[in-house]
Amino acid sequence: MTLLKPLAERMRPTSLEGYFGQRHLVGPEGVLRRMIEQQRLPSLIFWGPPGVGKTTLAEIIARSLDTSFHSLSAVHSGVKEVREVLERIGGEQAGLFGRSIRPILFIDEIHRFSKSQQDSLLGAVEQGLVTLIGATTENPSFEVIRPLLSRCQVYTLEPLGAKELLGLLEHALTTDEQLRTRHIELRETAALLHLSGGDARRALNILELVTLSSTADPLVVTDALVSSLVQTNPLAFDKGGELHYDIASALIKSIRGSDPDAAIYWLARLIEGGEDPSFIARRLMISAAEDIGLANPNALLLAEACTASLERIGWPEGRIPLAETVIYLACSEKSNSAYLAIDRALALVRQTGNQPVPLHLRNASTSLMKDLGYGSDYRYPHNAPGHFLEQQYLPEALRGQQLWEPQPHSAAEQQLDERQRKRWRR
Repeated sequence: MTLLKPLAERMRPTSLEGYFGQRHLVGPEGVLRRMIEQQRLPSLIFWGPPGVGKTTLAEIIARSLDTSFHSLSAVHSGVKEVREVLERIGGEQAGLFGRSIRPILFIDEIHRFSKSQQDSLLGAVEQGLVTLIGATTENPSFEVIRPLLSRCQVYTLEPLGAKELLGLLEHALTTDEQLRTRHIELRETAALLHLSGGDARRALNILELVTLSSTADPLVVTDALVSSLVQTNPLAFDKGGELHYDIASALIKSIRGSDPDAAIYWLARLIEGGEDPSFIARRLMISAAEDIGLANPNALLLAEACTASLERIGWPEGRIPLAETVIYLACSEKSNSAYLAIDRALALVRQTGNQPVPLHLRNASTSLMKDLGYGSDYRYPHNAPGHFLEQQYLPEALRGQQLWEPQPHSAAEQQLDERQRKRWRR
């Protein structure tokens, strides 16, 4: 008895005509379609989330160009396996003399290859022994070594849209040898599309699960039926992956842009994706200091209180102080003057080196230091009217440097600046 392949495998297309999605690459004017038509193919890296057709597209390209296709998984292969497959490809080259299309070496999850493993590919790619096609779910500019990346064209594959997913599912119902024998109606598709999350493989797996769950004929697929069978979180993400950082970045930028609706949305995305609440709280403290700062010092206090609340009340109730803090930060007056000031100061230190501390500011902790004049001319501000007196605090070579520049739109900072101007008679 022959075991039946999963539906997603049975529906794997063998030509561009049966390929769903990525019209920007394989449509009538798509760059990959033109490459195939012109019989010219550079090394490529396909970057996109799972289930959008990276492996399938590589196989279709090899079949369309009538060239050999060699596949490795970065999870199960090391330098030894890479060298072995390159040796096999080298043996093929004798029979391919004069051909413009080289054998294709496909490496799935190339971002999991170490630097030494990626280095082992360089020679073969440089010498034209193979055309490399790598597939990755992570940003290749972070995960692929620069010499290899510079020899590849990077193309982004997008999650499939609702129209494309529905077209794929209808195609499966009418062409698959098992499903076309039954009367299956997709009456409601919202749950199926939501749980698929733009992943063609997941969509087909859900459809297969639903059809296997019942022998009813006709079978009516509804949202309630799909939801009762599928227990998954389509919004979860790899906490070390790029999507994790992209959503966190969107949250902070929405706070900085004073949009509480967008900020609370991205907070919800982090929460539903399974993010560690303490990570979110740390990011909010940074935002409070960097983007709000002296315009509203209470923002940092609230962010710190939010962190303490999370530790005391736990989860899921901790989502409430997180939401309160996000909305407060987004609605608060903004200033990055402290952030800019410390960066200016660091740049000045790097530029001017180790400037000596003025003698009157030095601490005379020994009699020798006192004899040398350490601290002798220091004047104690609290003994002066208003607890202020004018003296030099910067190194002499930096006299007059202004590193903190108050923001003109911040009422709180303008108050601070006015006080300073009166003190220093600026």
